Amino acid sequence: MFLIVGLGNPGSEYNGTRHNIGFEAVDYIADKYNIELNRIKFKGIFGEGLINGKKVILLKPTTYMNLSGESIREVVNFYKISNEEIIVIYDDISLDVGRLRIREKGSHGGHNGIKSIIANLGTDVFPRVKIGVGAPKGNLVSHVLGKFNEEEINVLRKTLIATEEAVNVMLKNDVKDAMNKFNGFNACNEG
Repeated sequence: MFLIVGLGNPGSEYNGTRHNIGFEAVDYIADKYNIELNRIKFKGIFGEGLINGKKVILLKPTTYMNLSGESIREVVNFYKISNEEIIVIYDDISLDVGRLRIREKGSHGGHNGIKSIIANLGTDVFPRVKIGVGAPKGNLVSHVLGKFNEEEINVLRKTLIATEEAVNVMLKNDVKDAMNKFNGFNACNEG
């Protein structure tokens, strides 16, 4: 069983913000595979289903970004999921809008959601998909809690499709293959 987590903040005021792109990616995957995100437990909203024959749990922690690891730890402990079977999807300000970067492990890079996950799991070894949201031109908090402009929204549609495709490759237990295929991805260059 795989756990696919999208990071974000609960509450309608955060819908469409850069920090919530992980939630949007999980919603997109849920829609594509008809997985209902309608269960509330483990400090999050989740649903179970199948993606190409693999059992998955889709999770959106409702702890707010900085405590995301608490929700993930509860799911991992309950279902006995190994770190290699966790895929975390989140925003990355060091990547331009439309870019993806996949990693098998690594530091938090200043991202408080990832910092919380590492602290709660006791390891930085878990696959992740970083979705570029662009670098702040001013205040970091205003940037990540700000909404995308219309041009960026069009680019993000293609990025969400690529994110789902990358997760699919990762579910085949091949993070390296996903890295090779998607780390050069730039939605701005896609037709």
